[in-house]
Amino acid sequence: MSVRYSHPPENGHDGVELLDHLEDVARRVREIVSIDAETPSDEPLRDVVETLAYVHDFGKATTFFQEYVRHSTEPEYKKYRYHAPVGSFAAYYALDAQGFDTETCLAGFVAVAKHHGRLPDVITYIHDRSYRRENVSPGSFNSAEQQQTAIAKQLTDIENHVPELAAELFDEATGGAGSWESFRTSFTDGLLDEIASAVETVGSGATVSRDSLSDSCYGLVLECWGSLVLADKTSAASRSEATETDHSSYEARQPALQVLDEYVEDLEASASADPDGTRSERLNYHRSRARSTIVENAATFAENGGGIATLTLPTGMGKTLSGLSAAEMIRDELGGERVIYALPFTSIIDQVLDELEAIYETDSLGRLLTAHHHLSETTILDEDDIGADEADRNDDVAGMLAEAWRAGLTITTFVQLFESLAGPANTQSMKIPALRDSVVILDEPQSLPLDWWKLVPRLIEMLTEQYGVTVIAMTATQPRLFDEATELVDDPRTYFEATSRVQYELDPSAERYIDAQEGPKSYVEAATKLHDTVGAGESTLAVCNTIDSARALFDQVTDFEEPLLSVSEIYADALETVETTAEIDTAELASEITGRGDQSVLHLSTRLRPVDRLKLIETAKELTQHGHGLLTVSTQLVEAGVDISFDRVYRDLAPIDSIVQAAGRCNRSFERDRGHVTVWWLDVPDEQDKTPAEAVYNRGATLLPAAAETLDSVRNEGSVLSETAVARTAVQRYYETLHDEKDVGKATYAEYVDDARGDELAELSLIDQRNAVDIVICRTNTERTRVENIKEAWRNYEFDRVRQLMDELKQTRVSVPIYRADSEKADKLGQLNRIHEETDVRWLDVREHGLGQYFDESTGFVIPDSTAERRIL
Repeated sequence: MSVRYSHPPENGHDGVELLDHLEDVARRVREIVSIDAETPSDEPLRDVVETLAYVHDFGKATTFFQEYVRHSTEPEYKKYRYHAPVGSFAAYYALDAQGFDTETCLAGFVAVAKHHGRLPDVITYIHDRSYRRENVSPGSFNSAEQQQTAIAKQLTDIENHVPELAAELFDEATGGAGSWESFRTSFTDGLLDEIASAVETVGSGATVSRDSLSDSCYGLVLECWGSLVLADKTSAASRSEATETDHSSYEARQPALQVLDEYVEDLEASASADPDGTRSERLNYHRSRARSTIVENAATFAENGGGIATLTLPTGMGKTLSGLSAAEMIRDELGGERVIYALPFTSIIDQVLDELEAIYETDSLGRLLTAHHHLSETTILDEDDIGADEADRNDDVAGMLAEAWRAGLTITTFVQLFESLAGPANTQSMKIPALRDSVVILDEPQSLPLDWWKLVPRLIEMLTEQYGVTVIAMTATQPRLFDEATELVDDPRTYFEATSRVQYELDPSAERYIDAQEGPKSYVEAATKLHDTVGAGESTLAVCNTIDSARALFDQVTDFEEPLLSVSEIYADALETVETTAEIDTAELASEITGRGDQSVLHLSTRLRPVDRLKLIETAKELTQHGHGLLTVSTQLVEAGVDISFDRVYRDLAPIDSIVQAAGRCNRSFERDRGHVTVWWLDVPDEQDKTPAEAVYNRGATLLPAAAETLDSVRNEGSVLSETAVARTAVQRYYETLHDEKDVGKATYAEYVDDARGDELAELSLIDQRNAVDIVICRTNTERTRVENIKEAWRNYEFDRVRQLMDELKQTRVSVPIYRADSEKADKLGQLNRIHEETDVRWLDVREHGLGQYFDESTGFVIPDSTAERRIL
């Protein structure tokens, strides 16, 4: 058994010999890691990761591993077949032999040890794996000492059976600076003590020192690990075939700034500064002027080395295109390869993606443009290297590259971006190499959870200082996240004043909250006001703070004797006539609605399927553009980035930035002389204890009092407030309060980065970590067929096809939080069938007898038999 396989012959595939695999991973590293990339100690990062590539699977050379993968023969001691632990010590040795900095060697140690797992508490992990107690009998060894004994036996096994292979491998890994013999003899004779002492408190022996590693260690480990994981996984999935031809797939195709310029020039053709020109012409003039100065300032910013920039413009001023223009200018000036565009919500990604596909005349499946926002990580336990290898071989390379952000322009979410930096899962780590020298756009950064307001600047500092990233944070309501940022807009206040489109009004209920925090507005009163407003011919948007609140208001609005036309019901009728939702023409649907009457009503929330929300929002845009009296009752999902405009907006009491974002859906493109935004304070929905505003915004940091005090500070004698007073003065004062007085953000989160606490960072999440059940809701025959095809593919062990079909259904999926596993809600959701036996994803056919009670055409997924358990924030 002299041949050593990294991946054995199976399922009609030839086996991949170990040395071939290691050489292939090393070649891929040279494609993935930039030749200019450096460690914090100014060492060539490519050389570091290439060394790791040569040794990461070194442990597969043992007879224990080979017997197991070829014949499923389990050794007497299970740890003998594990390959990552011995590889980690080989990594440290190979880097040290070449003279790399000790911290770099330790980073390589962890990267290899965890190339099938997640990042640990780096310092503690290094010490625990290398520290060996003195005068302890083998029978009293702890797990780490048992692992060290196993490694010693693995090394002896390799020496006895394939010493020539080991010698060749170490010669390649160290460039001749080290040797197999030197590594083998030093393992128990100095190497363990050397590694352990590197992270110990001097003179303490068993105590680790948090000061032993620098603040940049986490970022170094992260990049070494992510680069190795990407090279290894794509090599394993391709089974090392076409090793010289498929590496070009790592390269990005860059969207050209010239194409974007030409597109914008066409849009701005009607720009005019003439005071007698139309409002639309004047708006285009200000957009053009803003974009021109932004691009000019971006060029200067790039000449000065880049870093962190802000882009502050009022809603409707073309931030998306201006931000992209600035990003592509900076990319070209600094010689970068990629732009990463991150948004707060998945609900607005498709809108941005559609516009970019039209601009660049491409789809999102190639190397120019991709969208990545669904969480489809495979959990791989590092206790079982074999299972990880099998999972890698079953992955598709194209899917990996999409998740690794190798395209020239990636549209993604804050969740994917920041959770891939803060304790990422194994597969998430593959994104890290793409970030090197990229430009990252943060669209609407004020949407980040307050707990992360100290961690995000720390992660951005890591990106800019260690990875050469340039960051642009753009919004109308700029939070104080980056105090040293360069503003790309010359005097933003002038644009807020020049493009004033709305006036704000405080409803008596909001004034009562400001004055005494009592006397909210009933849903009957609110619904009557909305009904009267839309009855007068004005399109109207009411934004609520919770799903329950939106449902309560919607129920009241639809309870009048003369009901409004239901947009969702007419949409449901259209679904009955098509095979896929893509066949529905929203312009035709809007035309049918206007043909039936002058007023209609629509409900929007995350209980509607994403694919339906998108179609309904597009239909709503058609209706409002043609002066139809549309009343939309929605949760906050419409606030950030949804390009739709109403005559009037009513916003339940919220922080100032949320109020301003909601106002961005009013008179968005100067369709009328002045839009009206009313802030009111809605009452408690049935069976709840707090008003929605208090329930959402007074958890943790109490934001409503700060918002109320800020509004009070900018209101004069009456209840009417100017746009500038709210959108600029109030926003700035509100953020000063959060920053200076409330000191929002958890400092411990940022300290986790400084201390390389991968374990703690992995526990953090940008989204509420409530248990949830995902339900695929089938409303068309095509969707039903896909579910049946998934079941068939699962029965036939076609797991790649299962994943592909599940991905195709992601736009039909709704996530429902579960607060207690023993609740009535959990029981009812548990009655829905799983799509296949190894997933927790359920599915619902709304036409199936008895299951229609789980779905309402207007409000989406519901729990049957409304109880207190139905309440969902």
